[in-house]
Amino acid sequence: MNKHFEDTRYYLKRAGETAKQGVQEEVEPLQERVQDIIGEEEEPEPGRVEKLRADLKEVGERAEGEAREAIDQARGKVTQYRGERSD
Repeated sequence: MNKHFEDTRYYLKRAGETAKQGVQEEVEPLQERVQDIIGEEEEPEPGRVEKLRADLKEVGERAEGEAREAIDQARGKVTQYRGERSD
């Protein structure tokens, strides 16, 4: 891609981000006033990162449980094998 297009794309992206921040800053006081009038507080939705962390924690716990079961089964088989060999 031409260097000029890369530069233009970069500056357009920055301009968009800056405009978004400006709009959020302008709307924030109005949003707070409306929430005060209505009497409802905004509940933050869990972000993508928080959802991923929760999913990873769940998967980790499940894997840990399955690993413990596999270890217990292996120990049982080893114990059974050793018991059969000593006879």
